[in-house]
Amino acid sequence: MLETVRNARAVPPAEIVTLEAAAGRVLAESIAADRDYPALARSVRDGYAVRAVDLPGEFEVIGEVRAGDIFSGAVGAHQAVEIMTGAPVPRGADAVVMLEYVRRDGARVIVDQTAPAGQFINPQASEARAGETLLQPGKRLDFTGIAMLAAAGRERVPVYAAPRVAIVATGDEIVPVSETPRDFQIRNSNVYSLAAQVTHAGGVPEILPVARDEMAHTRELIGRGLAADLLLLSGGVSAGKYDIVERVLGDLGAEFFFDRVLIQPGQPLVFGKARGKFFFGLPGNPSSTMVTFEIFARAAVELLGGQEDIALHLPFARLTEDFHHRVGLTRFLPAHLSPDGAAVTPIAWRGSSDVPALTRANAFMVVDADRPGWQAGEWIRVLLK
Repeated sequence: MLETVRNARAVPPAEIVTLEAAAGRVLAESIAADRDYPALARSVRDGYAVRAVDLPGEFEVIGEVRAGDIFSGAVGAHQAVEIMTGAPVPRGADAVVMLEYVRRDGARVIVDQTAPAGQFINPQASEARAGETLLQPGKRLDFTGIAMLAAAGRERVPVYAAPRVAIVATGDEIVPVSETPRDFQIRNSNVYSLAAQVTHAGGVPEILPVARDEMAHTRELIGRGLAADLLLLSGGVSAGKYDIVERVLGDLGAEFFFDRVLIQPGQPLVFGKARGKFFFGLPGNPSSTMVTFEIFARAAVELLGGQEDIALHLPFARLTEDFHHRVGLTRFLPAHLSPDGAAVTPIAWRGSSDVPALTRANAFMVVDADRPGWQAGEWIRVLLK
């Protein structure tokens, strides 16, 4: 699936945003260093700048230098300059001795130990040289990327336009969130959970009206959805009499890449392309919708937004209790991951529609298809929410 989307996508258009608005966006061009980093050799400790060859020994203190200033003189034999963290290293000095290892006596300091040349000094250009590429296009900007852009003087940033993702729920049983449902109806929750997931993946969600279980109405909504960069459909992709999404897509000339995956929840998952746009037919049960988006559709949103580094992160944690399941499918089950990420506990639930259980979970435990059980203390993979 990843290669299908990667190979077919066009380069998204770029736009310029302010540095404050760039977090979470995908960089559209490479960013080069506008100068050496650091521009001068700098101290990484509070202490005294000296010549390493004079250590150990007694030194005359000839001045001080702090961050944001510069020492105009030079350090000679058996001379020292008091220096603060981040301050430029004076000419002639090639080592910094920490305050903790110096005895001050008036205008003199005594150092009883040796130090190699370069101790506690960040040399000029040791982090990056002027003109060196700092950030590559296709990188989603986190707080470190924002810091680098600010350090490089970039007040305005070229980023790829976020992909528009249309979201359509299907089914006569669905009513708006504002309505009080009858006993045989449900509120339209899936489109809002999907919108939150799309936003987190860097897309712009566009919620369309519910597609009723009728061919013409479903065709109209799917047609509207295919005007976006990606279409997400929730429900209508199982084998029931009124699950008509695949038939409608087929009438629209869709190419289907797959229509089933061996996971639970989420087996009836459809992925394809129609009218030049990719679509996902996600199962209608809430847990199925959430899980299949995270495993499959999230990557498509990120790729269509220009992001290059795409990965499904499944870290390991230790089970807190014994666990058993029926083999045959890879299962993604609600679980609680400890605050330190070291331990995971399964959460009791009643199946794919049990949203209250999902809200008590902060992860999904990934249960391998060919393994029937685990004992407490064993490692198991988790999918983070």
